[in-house]
Amino acid sequence: MSELSHVDREGRARMVDVSAKTDTARVAVAAGVLRTTAEVVALVRADDLPKADVLSTARIAGIAGAKKTSELIPLCHQLALSSVKVEFGFTDTDITIEATAKTKGPTGVEMEALTAVAVAGLTLHDMVKAVDPAATLDGVRLLTKEGGKRGHWERPGAPEPETAVPPVEQDESDTLDDTDLSAVVLVASTGVAAGTREDTTGPVLAEWLTGRGFSVRGPLVYADAEIALGLADALRFAPSLVISTGGTGASPTDGTPEATLAMLDRELPGVAEAIRQRGTAKFPLAALSRGVAGLVGRSVVVNLPGSPGGVRDGIAVLEPLLDHLLAQVAGGGAHDNA
Repeated sequence: MSELSHVDREGRARMVDVSAKTDTARVAVAAGVLRTTAEVVALVRADDLPKADVLSTARIAGIAGAKKTSELIPLCHQLALSSVKVEFGFTDTDITIEATAKTKGPTGVEMEALTAVAVAGLTLHDMVKAVDPAATLDGVRLLTKEGGKRGHWERPGAPEPETAVPPVEQDESDTLDDTDLSAVVLVASTGVAAGTREDTTGPVLAEWLTGRGFSVRGPLVYADAEIALGLADALRFAPSLVISTGGTGASPTDGTPEATLAMLDRELPGVAEAIRQRGTAKFPLAALSRGVAGLVGRSVVVNLPGSPGGVRDGIAVLEPLLDHLLAQVAGGGAHDNA
């Protein structure tokens, strides 16, 4: 039987000595869910509760909680966190919470990620209790961790029901039910990730997708050098659609197309070319975009330029074809034989 690391041979609690361990990059992702009512979910998505700025408040609370982990959990080490991100998603009656914590040091950041989820969830509970005092914070758990002697660890088993994408039944319809629609918005921007620039593209995409009935995760923000990790994060639960912005140009740091191509099972070259052509008609420099589109399993992935204009062009191209494309990828959709 494995021994508990925080208990010494006499059975007394102890703080693990990590002074001999090597500093490595450490990443941990944790998740949880606030189970509530459809009314509360609708109010939160519309930011229409008596306590305003619900998600913003919960996000800041989660980040602050991660930074205070060593004060809240007595045997945790003090860590110099390099990044903490807290993101939310929605089902009909749930608000999902996901936190990613990063550091470079001799010990992992699992507890920081878990604390961020717990504190964000408790803050959500405080914000919605006037409408639903019976709301429940559930399923706080570690999803993945990276770094250290053990390298990569991933939670065994399939994704839990609250975040898993429901199976799509085949039919001959050109549209999918709203319950089938899940999307992730991914932003590749070193400046936004560092907090020195404002994200002017991700929120626009998230709002558009939400208005079309998608359950949206993100915007997830990653530095250009970490976009491959961001794509893996975005695809973790096999969403119907992943739309990225940024990192598609000719700069040495622009690596979104290469990271995307490495993951694609099949390309959709016509989609990427249509977006390029629409942008070039108004702004010749749009021809420099190297964005690609394609399929990873049954997930559609589309790269857009990291500018508001590029996002508008992408939306204009995707709007009339998205339902048919997703229906075809799911195994249905009208498809006449020649």
